[in-house]
Amino acid sequence: MFRDTLLKLMIPAAVLLGTQSASAESRLALVIGQSAYRSVPALPNPANDARAVTQLLTDSGFEVSTASDLSQGQMREAVSDFAGKVAAKGADTVALVFYAGHGLQIDGENFLVPVDIDPKREADIPIQAVRLNDILNTLTSVPSKMRILMLDACRNNPFPDLKTAGGGLALIDAKVGAPGTFLSFSTSPGAVAEDGSGSNSPYTTALLTAGKEQIPIEETFKRVRLAVNKVTEGRQTPWDSSSLTEDFRFSGASLAGPKPAAAPKKTVAEWTRDLKGKPVEAANELIVADGTDEAYEAFAGLFPQTALGRLARDWLVRHRRMVAWNEAVLINTASGYRSFLAKFPDSDLSATARKLEQRLRNRPEFTPAVAAANAALPQNVSLAAPMCPCNVQPPQQPQPLKVNAPVRRVEPDPPKKRVDRKPPRREPDDDVVVVRRPPPRVVYDPPPREVYEPSRPPVSIGIGIGLGGFGGGRGGNYGDHGGRGRY
Repeated sequence: MFRDTLLKLMIPAAVLLGTQSASAESRLALVIGQSAYRSVPALPNPANDARAVTQLLTDSGFEVSTASDLSQGQMREAVSDFAGKVAAKGADTVALVFYAGHGLQIDGENFLVPVDIDPKREADIPIQAVRLNDILNTLTSVPSKMRILMLDACRNNPFPDLKTAGGGLALIDAKVGAPGTFLSFSTSPGAVAEDGSGSNSPYTTALLTAGKEQIPIEETFKRVRLAVNKVTEGRQTPWDSSSLTEDFRFSGASLAGPKPAAAPKKTVAEWTRDLKGKPVEAANELIVADGTDEAYEAFAGLFPQTALGRLARDWLVRHRRMVAWNEAVLINTASGYRSFLAKFPDSDLSATARKLEQRLRNRPEFTPAVAAANAALPQNVSLAAPMCPCNVQPPQQPQPLKVNAPVRRVEPDPPKKRVDRKPPRREPDDDVVVVRRPPPRVVYDPPPREVYEPSRPPVSIGIGIGLGGFGGGRGGNYGDHGGRGRY
């Protein structure tokens, strides 16, 4: 009886402790809405989206800092101040950033657009805009429990003169950065998001509804994907990437402890079997919720003549192109961009790929051995900040012996001349005269020719053995090489 009573008391206590542990976390958010652009037409919804998301996050227990229509300097200052607040709260903090406004992809990098930007050429964007990588690096530079980035910034390129700007934003994989990060974008990589005909964008509208449910964050954005895909009739599908190791919920307390392991991905054949015979709308909901290439490939194969089937095929081709583009940008070598162009010669990224290939054509590339060694190094980089070869020093290799160099012979110091003192000169008693017979005269018939023989150079004992030749291999005269280096 005593044991049963004790057990009844322990169960509520354990639940209470778990709830208190989850609710003990600090929640901080930075919300930015960019509507009043000065050099391009204003966007009506981002300011509305920022106000609505501020209310949602406040209701979810976040301490929210809201800012609108920021210049470049103001945006950087807002991010810096927010990072300071996160650092002051401590490591048990959930840091969230929501951004609504214009975003651009230039040379494989994503940029958020301040309201005071006025670019005349592509080279102005890195100077006048704010790198998404800089924001992510700032967030990961301070201790925190997890970082959440929600980006409603994939609207159309507002600067048509920038011909080589890629459509939409580049892919970012949270798994290559710091763990404990969740990224959500209003549309898939390389695609454009709609601003919406109502007071909020389709993405924010769906988030306002799904964020009120007491469900894990992964399930929240699964519902966001479904809602946006449905309201836009398949034209827009949000995308997310996660490296979270703990549970998080906007509404209600998060569960303590590590996240359960994800279910294994299904193959194309398994998806084809599961989708066969279903109505096209129902099958479309299943693949959008799943979001994998295998699901989309099976759907596009089963429903090729339908509008949703064609959109699924477009999504699949675009996603594979953006994955290949992400790999080329991470490698950042001329051969990497040539490989991308061989697969996708006529995409919206082809002009950028050609430009970067030309820029890197004369730069030495990492050998496979060095690349493998770099891959084995600890990936102590922030997210987005996908690994850049110029930031990773190759392991020190022992210098090879240069056996092809001529052997320098070190001559010993010449012996010092021995100076003998001459004996004192003695005057002879008598003069002695010596008369020599002249040499016999030789007559040549015909007379000999004079032959000029130039002096020969000294014989070298160095032996040239070709290991690397004149820089043809590692350790040759041209030395080692270095290297460079994304939604």
